[in-house]
Formats: sequence, C-alpha cells, structure tokens
Amino acid sequence: MIIVEKNEGPKIDYEIQNTATKKKITFDDDLTINLVKREEDWPVHIDVCFDADGCLVIGTAAGRAYVAEIDIPAREYIYPEPGDEGEEQEPPTPVPLDLDKVTLSLWAVE
Repeated sequence: MIIVEKNEGPKIDYEIQNTATKKKITFDDDLTINLVKREEDWPVHIDVCFDADGCLVIGTAAGRAYVAEIDIPAREYIYPEPGDEGEEQEPPTPVPLDLDKVTLSLWAVE
C-alpha cells in the first residue's frame, strides 16, 4: 500500500489485512472497509472523517475533519487470446486487487 502523510502530526491507528481472500483496512479498531467490495471498473475514492461527535464516518457529508483518504485503482483484467472466427470468445478474467497499488492518505488527528 502506498502511504501518504498529508500534513504533520499524529495519525489515526490503522491495521491492514492483506490475505488471498481479504483485503481490508481498519481504522482505530472501529471502522473497517473491505477494499475488494469497493473495487470497481473505474478508480474509487473513499473519504474517512470524524463527525461532530468524534465518530468515524465514510464520506464528507457528515464529516467534520479528514482522517484518511483511500484511492483504489480501476479493476484490471486479463484478456484471453482471440480465438478462431466463429468461436465463442472467453470473457476477461478480473485480476485480484493488488494492495501495492492502493493509496492511503493520512491526515493529522487531534
């Protein structure tokens, strides 16, 4: 995972789970985001914020202060070699999410 510190100061605690079947990030042992479920055929941006009560929320509508941003690149595919004309073409196969291509940007928290 690419980690970017947006500013100076202490950052929220986080834990990354990166196994063959699970790719998740948990913030402050409270909010867990399953990155595989969020992956799409286009780039995905997720804002993680504190709300007015200091609770972690996804999105900026209820958010009062940034904690982190997650940027997941567009899903990649393996395309089969074209077959003979008239043969049914195999569909592309999705490539498993590579956490080395996901960016986690962290903001200082109080």
